[in-house]
Amino acid sequence: MLAAMSTSPTPPSAPGEPPSRDRDDACPGSLRLHRADDGALARVRIPGGVLSIRQADVLLEAARELGDGELHLTSRGNVQLRGLGQECGGRLAELLGGAGLLPSRRHERIRNVVASPLSGLDGRGRSDVRPWLTALDGLLCGSDKAAGLSGRFLFALDDGRGDVDALGADVTLLGWSDGSALLRIGTAGAVLRVSGADAPRAALIAAETFLDAARETGAWRVSELPLASDELLGTVETALRAAGVDAARHVEHVPPPTAAQEPGYGLVATSGPAALCVGVPFGRLTGAQWESLTRAGGEVRLTPWRSVVVTGVARGGAAARLAEWGAAGLVAGPDSAWTGVGACIGRPGCAKSLADVRGDAEAAVTAGEPGIARLPVYWSGCERRCGHPKGSWVDVVAVPGGHQVSRVRGDVRGAPATVHGSPSDLAAAVTAARSTCS
Repeated sequence: MLAAMSTSPTPPSAPGEPPSRDRDDACPGSLRLHRADDGALARVRIPGGVLSIRQADVLLEAARELGDGELHLTSRGNVQLRGLGQECGGRLAELLGGAGLLPSRRHERIRNVVASPLSGLDGRGRSDVRPWLTALDGLLCGSDKAAGLSGRFLFALDDGRGDVDALGADVTLLGWSDGSALLRIGTAGAVLRVSGADAPRAALIAAETFLDAARETGAWRVSELPLASDELLGTVETALRAAGVDAARHVEHVPPPTAAQEPGYGLVATSGPAALCVGVPFGRLTGAQWESLTRAGGEVRLTPWRSVVVTGVARGGAAARLAEWGAAGLVAGPDSAWTGVGACIGRPGCAKSLADVRGDAEAAVTAGEPGIARLPVYWSGCERRCGHPKGSWVDVVAVPGGHQVSRVRGDVRGAPATVHGSPSDLAAAVTAARSTCS
C-alpha cells in the first residue's frame, strides 16, 4: 500500500503557541510509503541503530529486489529504501517481518530510539544502555497508548557520555555513575532520577504522559507543547509515582550538552575484539559497501551521524579493513575532507529541490582545502532543510542561481552569504564559515 506524503511543510509555531496542523502526521515508515521523484520511499526504524547480520542481509535483499539497490542512512540511525515500486508493500512487509524488523505493525513508525553507539564497547559510558534499548522497544510495541505517538517523537538512551543527549530528543534516559538513570523531558535542565531497572518503563510513562498533555493541542513533539518542559516533568513525576516507580527530582541541574559527540572514525578503543567506525558520505551505501561492512564482524550499529560501527572485528585484520573501506569511498579516518559533510537527497530524487546538492557538495569537497575546521556542514536543496544536524553547523541552501551559506548555533542563524560562482568559490565560502564557527 502506498500512501503519498504531502509535500507542503507544516509551518512552525511560535514558542509557547500550539502547533498549526493542516494534515495528519504523514511521516513515512515500512508500511506507509512516501512518493518521491525517484519512486516510493520506505523508512525502516532500527531502534538504537542495532542490526544483526541476518537483519542487515534482509535490508540489502529488499533494496536489491524492490528498490535502487542501495541503503540510505538517516539522522536517527534508521535506514531508508528508495526507488521502490508501487506494489512492493506486501513483499517488503514479508521480508522485514521475517527478520524481526517489523515486530508490531501498529507501532512500526514510533520505534524512534537513538542510543550511544559505543555503549558497552569502549568503557567510557556510565551505564550500558543496550538492556534499556531492548526493554524500551518491547514496552513501546506492547503499549496501545504509545501507538498514538507521531513518527517524529524521539527517545534517546545516553550511556552518560553526552553524545545522544545533545540531539534534542523528546524523552532522554541518561546513565548515571551509580547505575541509576536521569530522565529528561525535552531540553529541560531539571531531571528525574529513577533506578536503572525502572528506566525503560519510566521513559514509556513519560511518553504516554506527553500524549495526555498533547491531546488538546495536536502536538507531535515536546517542544510544541504550550507548557514548559519543567512543568511537564512535574506531571511525569506524579504519573511515575502513581505507577509505583520511585522517582525524585535530581538535586543537580543537568543541562543537555550543546554539541553532540560523534564517534571518531577508525579503530574504537576496546579490550576485546576490535570495533571500527566509518563515515558514510551522504549516508548512501552501495550494496557492495554494505556487504563489506556487514561481513566484517558480529554486529552493525548505525549512528545518528550517518556512520557505521562494526563490532567483533578480528583485531589483527582491523587496519586492513579500514584501508579497504577507505578505498571503497567510506570515511575511515579523521583526516578525510568528507568529515562532517552531509546533504539531503536533492535533485533528481526530490521535486522540491532547486539543485543537485550532493553533486554540488562533492564538487566543493574536491575543490576545497584539506585541514579545515570540522564543524558539520549540511547542504539542502530547499528551505525545508530535511535531515539537517542539531547544535552548531554550517548551512548551505540552494537558491535560484546559486547557494546561501550561513552559520547556525542552536536557534541563532547568522547572516547568509550568497555565492553564485564556481565550486572553488563555494568551497572557499564553506571553509570560511566552518573555520569561523570552530
